[in-house]
Amino acid sequence: MSANKKLLVLPGDGIGPEVMREVRRVIEWMDRRRHVSFALEEGLVGGAALDAEGSPCPDATVERALNADAVLFGSVGGPKWDGLPFEKRPELGILRLRKELGLFANLRPALVLEPLVDASSLKPDVVRGLDLMIVRESTGGIYFGEPRGVETLPNGKRRGIDTEVYTEDEIARVARVAFDLARKRTGKMTSVEKANVMQSGRLWRAVVSEVGKSEYPDVELSHMYADNCAMQLCSRPKQFDVIVASNLFGDLLSDLAAALTGSLGMLPSATLGAPDSSGRRHALYEPVHGSAPDIAGKGIANPCAQLLSFAMLLRWSFGMEEDAAMIEQAVEKVLAGGLRTADIMGHGTARVGTSVMGDAVLRELDKLAA
Repeated sequence: MSANKKLLVLPGDGIGPEVMREVRRVIEWMDRRRHVSFALEEGLVGGAALDAEGSPCPDATVERALNADAVLFGSVGGPKWDGLPFEKRPELGILRLRKELGLFANLRPALVLEPLVDASSLKPDVVRGLDLMIVRESTGGIYFGEPRGVETLPNGKRRGIDTEVYTEDEIARVARVAFDLARKRTGKMTSVEKANVMQSGRLWRAVVSEVGKSEYPDVELSHMYADNCAMQLCSRPKQFDVIVASNLFGDLLSDLAAALTGSLGMLPSATLGAPDSSGRRHALYEPVHGSAPDIAGKGIANPCAQLLSFAMLLRWSFGMEEDAAMIEQAVEKVLAGGLRTADIMGHGTARVGTSVMGDAVLRELDKLAA
C-alpha cells in the first residue's frame, strides 16, 4: 500500500529517542502485518535541536510539522541546557509547535488499567475503573500572556511577571472540544477555574456557561474551583468524566490525575487544532512524562505512554480505530501478564527494560492480528 499518511517523528531529548524507538518498531510491524504504511520524516526539537542548529524549534521543524498529517513527539529538556537563557530553553520547542500549528486543545486521558490498580498511591476501591479526560487549553493563558519577563525595580530588586490572558473566543473553542467529548462519553463535564479571585476565571466561567446553554443543552455542566478540583481528584476521582481547564490549571490537574493511575509513564496525550474545511486538523501526540534525564540511556524507561500516544494518533488523525484499539489491548495484555518497567513494579511482577517491554507488545500484537 502506498504511504499516504504523512507522519513527523520528533524524538527530542532524554528518554524520548528510547521510547520512540519502540513506536518505530510498531510502525514497521503495521507495515508487515496490517499493510499500513506511513510517509515518515524525523526532525529535531528541544535540546537536540539546540545542539545542532541553535534553536529549540528550528524553522525547518515547524515547516515539516505544518506539512505533516500528524506529529509524534517524544520529550525535551535536561540538565545539560539548564544554564541557557530563557529564550533558548529546550521546552520552548513544544510551545512554539503548539502556537505555530494552532494546537489549542490538549487531551489528557487518565485511565486506570485493571492490572495497574495496585500501582496507584490511592486505595484500589477509589481508583478502580477510573476513566476521565482532561481537556487543557494550550495556546493561551499565563504561558503565553503579555507582559512577561523579569525586570529590575528602582530599588534594585527584581520582579517576575507573567500575565493570565484569555479572550472569549479562546475559551469558547476549547469548551466546544470538551463538550463534544462529554457528549460522546457520559454527558457530564466539569469546567475548572478560579472565578472567586481571578478576572480571567470569571470570564472563563461565563463563556463556558454560555456555550453550554446555547449549543450543548444535553450535556450536564458543573463548575469547580481549581484547588477544590485538585482535592476532589485525590478523594473522589470517579465523580469526574471530562474536565476542561486553562493552560496552567490543566497542566497541574492532568499531572495530578496521572499520579492516580500509578505512573506518568503510562499516560498519552493529544493536542489538536481546529479542523479546516475538509475536516483535517493539525495534531501533535506526546506522552505526558518528561525527558527523565536521570534514567536516559539506561534502557529502563517505560515506552507505554509513547505507544499509547501513537494509538491516539491513529484514532484521532487517521480514523484507524481498530489499529488503535489493538495497540491499547496489546499493552494491557502485557501488563496483565506481569511484565513491568521499574516505574510500575508491583508484587509478583517481573521487571524488564524498554526493549523487552516493546518485544512483549509486539508479541501480543501478533496474537491479536492472527
